Amino acid sequence: MNSQEKTPADQSIVETTTGPIIGRQRNGVHLFAGIPYAAPPVGPLRFRPPAPHSGWSEARETRRFGAAAPQLQGGGMTDSAPVRWSEDCLTLNVQTPGLDGRKRPVLFWIHGGAYRTGQGAIPWYNGESFCLRGDIVVVSINYRLGALGFTDLAAFGSEFISSGVNGTLDQIAALDWTRANIERFGGGSERITVAGESAGGFSVTTLLANPRCQDSIHAAIPQSGAGQHTLPPRAGSMVAEHFLRALDADSPFSVEAATVENILKAQAEVISELEGRSDFTNPLGVPVSAFYPVHGNIFIPESPLDAIRKGMGSNARMLIGSNQDETTLWGYGRVDEKKLDAAVSALHASRPLAAWRESTPGATLEQLLISLTTDHMFRIPAIRIAEARASRAAPTWMYLFAWKSRAFDGRLGATHALEIPFAFNNLRQPGVAAFLGAGESPQHVADVMHAAWIRFIQGQEPGWAPYTAAERATMVFDDASRTELDPGRVTRLAWDGLR
Repeated sequence: MNSQEKTPADQSIVETTTGPIIGRQRNGVHLFAGIPYAAPPVGPLRFRPPAPHSGWSEARETRRFGAAAPQLQGGGMTDSAPVRWSEDCLTLNVQTPGLDGRKRPVLFWIHGGAYRTGQGAIPWYNGESFCLRGDIVVVSINYRLGALGFTDLAAFGSEFISSGVNGTLDQIAALDWTRANIERFGGGSERITVAGESAGGFSVTTLLANPRCQDSIHAAIPQSGAGQHTLPPRAGSMVAEHFLRALDADSPFSVEAATVENILKAQAEVISELEGRSDFTNPLGVPVSAFYPVHGNIFIPESPLDAIRKGMGSNARMLIGSNQDETTLWGYGRVDEKKLDAAVSALHASRPLAAWRESTPGATLEQLLISLTTDHMFRIPAIRIAEARASRAAPTWMYLFAWKSRAFDGRLGATHALEIPFAFNNLRQPGVAAFLGAGESPQHVADVMHAAWIRFIQGQEPGWAPYTAAERATMVFDDASRTELDPGRVTRLAWDGLR
C-alpha cells in the first residue's frame, strides 16, 4: 500500500512522487488542491516545454487552489469573479472518496475558456458528486493559456520548438503526473477518462489524437468541442508575427523580458486584429482563434480529426456531443439579411441555410444564424469525430443537450456551457441559478445526465446504444430525456462535403 496517513481533525497526508502533501476532508471527500505537477514556467522556462518539478521533502499544504494561468478577465457566466493568476500556474487538484488503494475510475477534467481564460478551481467543476455518487476520483488542472501557452516561436530556434503547443504539453505533463500518482489517492492509473468542455473538449480530442497519449487515455468525453480547433503552421506563424509586433519585440528573447501585463495586452491586440479574417482557417476550412495549439510539428503531427480518421485513439471509449443553441452565448446583436448573408458566405453554408429554412419554418434571421454557427463550430465537428470513429468500430456514444435556459427571457436556449452543472450535478453552485433562469429546478435532467456520465466513467455503457453510421443513436437530454435516431438529419446532410 502507498504511504499515506491520517492526521488529526480533517487533514490527510499523501506521499507523492514529488513529495508529501497535506489535504483536507469535507463531506466525506478528501481534497488536495494546488498540487504542482511541473516546475513553474518562469524565467528561462517561459515559452519552453513543462519541466519536472524538483520536489520537496517537508509536507506541503495543498488545501488552497493554485493560481490560474495569466489571463484577461473573461466575464464568463461559469466564473465571473476576478481571477487570481500567476505564471506559477502548473498545478492540479484531486478529490477522492478514499485513500485506500482501491483503484477507482478517474475523471481528469480540462477546463474551457477559448484557451485564454478559466481554471480548474471553478465551482461548476466541483467533483464532489462524482466522488460520492459514483465512487470516482476527480482531477482538475490548470495549464498555460493564450500567448504564454500557444505562441509559435519555433522559427526563432530549436529552444522554442514547443512554444506553439506548450499549453497542450502542460496537459500531457499533468496527465503523466496523474498516472504516476493517482493510485496513492485511491484511483486507478488504467481507468482514466479525460474530459473537458469547449477548449477543454478541443483539448480532449487533441490529446486523444496524440501518439504520446495512446496508453494514457482509456475513455474520453469532449463536451462542445471536437477535433477542428488547431492551427496549421502558417496560421501559427502569422499569430507569432503579429504578437511580436504588438509587443514591440524584435526577437523571442525580448518577449522573455516582457511583463506579463504587457504580454496580455499584446495578446488582446492580436486577437482583435486577426479574428474573423477569411484566410485565418485551418486545413478543414474552419475559422479558428489566435493562440490555439499549432499542429504540423513533432508534438502534434497533424490535425486531430485527420489523426482520428486514421485510427488514432480508437482503443479509447468516447462520449461526445454538443448543445442545441451553443452560440446564443456570444450574441449577434441585430441580425439582418446582410449580416446573415455575410455569415453564409464565410461558412460556405448556402445549402445548410436552405435546409434550416426548410426544417424550421418561421425561424427569425437571428435563429437561423445561431443554428448555422452552432452547427459549424460544434454539432457537425462532433458528428464528424463520431463518424470517423464509427468507421473503425471505436466505441462511441453521442448526446445532444437540449434543455433550454429560462434566463434573459429564454434567449439563451440550450446555450454553450449550460450542460456543465448538469453533468457534474452542480445546479446549486454559485452562478448556476442565473444561468438557468427562474422557475422549477431542472434537477431531474441533471440526475439523468450525471448518472450517464458516472456509468460511462465507470466503464459501462452510458444508457443508450453506441453511435453507428446506420442508426446514429443520440441521447437528447431535456425535460423528457430520450434517445433519437439521427436527430436533425436534414441539416446534417446539408453539411456533407463542406469543410
